[in-house]
Amino acid sequence: MKALQSWVSQNKLTSIGTLWASAIGASLVYSRATSSLKPSLRLIHARMHAQAVTLVVLSAAAMYHYYEKKGGQAENTTTLTTVPK
Repeated sequence: MKALQSWVSQNKLTSIGTLWASAIGASLVYSRATSSLKPSLRLIHARMHAQAVTLVVLSAAAMYHYYEKKGGQAENTTTLTTVPK
């Protein structure tokens, strides 16, 4: 799990792009199996689904980054204020 986290943190755009492409592919496969829409409408729906997934992932990544930074700053401030004299 640590290896995956370090790879994702080093390759953020690649991982988001891969997730986006996977979401489009999965949405296209699902819509082809369940509905009889024209291919152009399937592609539009797949793109919208992929954009929604990407927004959720980016929001989660932003929250994770914010709380990771906030937690790190809290540790540093408590360490600095509790220095023995």
